[in-house]
Order: sequence, then structure tokens, then C-alpha cells
Amino acid sequence: MKKLYNLMIVAVLASLVLAACGAAATAEPKDLLAAIKQRGYIVVSTDPNYEPQSFLNAEGKRPSDTKCPADNLTTAEMQGFDVDVAKSIGEALGVETCFATPEWDMITAGSWADKWDLSVGSMTITEDRQKILDFSVPYYYTPAVVAVRADSGITDLAGLEGQALCAGTSTTYETWLNHGDLGSTVDVIAKAPNVTVVPLSTDQDCAQAIAAGREDFVGYSTAETVVDANIAAGYPVVKVGNPVYYEKLAAAFDKGSTLSAESLRAEVDKLFTAMHEDGRLSQLSTQWFGADYTNATK
Repeated sequence: MKKLYNLMIVAVLASLVLAACGAAATAEPKDLLAAIKQRGYIVVSTDPNYEPQSFLNAEGKRPSDTKCPADNLTTAEMQGFDVDVAKSIGEALGVETCFATPEWDMITAGSWADKWDLSVGSMTITEDRQKILDFSVPYYYTPAVVAVRADSGITDLAGLEGQALCAGTSTTYETWLNHGDLGSTVDVIAKAPNVTVVPLSTDQDCAQAIAAGREDFVGYSTAETVVDANIAAGYPVVKVGNPVYYEKLAAAFDKGSTLSAESLRAEVDKLFTAMHEDGRLSQLSTQWFGADYTNATK
């Protein structure tokens, strides 16, 4: 009887240990970083039409063994500078990188409802955005410029007075053209001309519309990297004058996230700092832009 009793005690203890192990395995993550590591993938929002920063890979095929949700894109289906930076984040965390592609104004508005974990989409740090989003250290810096149709005859900002210019919705380019306040985090060099602003989903849409023959605006404002890529692709546009402002671009995190993103942001900061120091960001910039934009210009 005593032997049977001892066996029962052992069985009960074993079941308690197994139950505890099971509970630990399914415990709720304490923060966003823990949740990402538990599920094995990170969801990054970015633009699928922002070459050379981020764009679809026409030859890429979705892997059969991906952990990415069905409505996300994989690293095989995307390419570009921002895409490679996002992939580096996933690799540093030991998880797969997946991409969500919401409209830009949804990203900058915050309150993401936990649909993606962070944004790596060349977002400019501004004081207004800092009210609803947290930012990493900058991973690169770009000059903002104006481009116009090559046959417009316009050679300087003064020649744009009274014209119509295109800009991506909720971008700093739209804010600048509308004479809005970009705050102290953006180094504004030139005052915008008085123009009619035509907003499209992204500033790359502006360039593509001109290439397709649209004529209700004479040009657009965007990053110099985008205009250089447009010109290299044969778009009938030219840059006007010098850069109009300089922007610091960083990864963004939703302050309204259900789980705290503080430790995730700290890991991204650590990674970006290391990538600046060891030259990885410089190499990626040169690869995608043909120049190193990873050092602060101003």
C-alpha cells in the first residue's frame, strides 16, 4: 500500500511539473519583443511602390515554409534599401521578416491596432509624429528636392510660382509644399513656392503619373534618392535647384501598441548603431542609391 501511495505521489508531482512547463510555454509575452520571438516573425510596414527604398520583386516567389501571415509579403517578394534594413532587424532578432503594406497615411496616423510591429519605410522624424509614434535612431538621411517635367522649362523654385505640384499624402513633402511647420527635427533650407498641391498615395505615384503622360501638375517633391532613380529609369523629369530641406529617417513604433515596444526599439537602436559603425548601412546605401546617405548632412 505504501508503495502504491508513493507511486501516486510521484505521478501527481510529474503531472504538476508537466502542467507548469506547459503553462510556461504558453505564457503571455511581457512585451512586443517577447511576442515577436515567441511567434517567430516580425511584421514590418513599408511601401511596395517606393523604388529604390522598397518595391515588389517581380521574380520573387513566396516560400512554402514561411511563417508570414497570408496577407503579408515575404522577403522573397520585396526588395530595396528599406527592405534590406528590415531584413537585418529580423536576422538580428532571430526571426523571419514579413511585410505589411498599408497606405502611408495609415502608418503616420498611429493607432495601428497591432497589425504590424514597426515601420521601416523611410519615415522622417518630425515633432508632430513624435506625439503618436516613437522613433529609433536615424538609419539614413536624405535631401528633399523638387523635380519637374523635363520639357517644362522651369529651372528654379521661383519658376514654380502659381504652378501645381504633386506630393504623397501625409508626407513631409506635402507639408512643406503647403507651407506647414516641419519642426526643429527637419532642417529646412528653402521656402516652398506658392503652388497648388495635388496629393497622391505616395510621391512615387507622382513620378509615375508624369511618366504616363499626366499633365495636371508640372512636377513633384520627394527624396533625392527617388528622383535619381526616376531619372535613371528614363522618366522625363529633371531636378530643380538645390535640396529644399534635409530629413532624418528612422524606424517608427506605435505608442498605442497593446504591448510595450520599448525593448524592441532598444534592440533596433543597438542594431542601427552597430550597422553605422561597421559600414553595413553604408554598403546598403551605396548598393541601392549609388551614394552613401547614412551620414548626417546637417
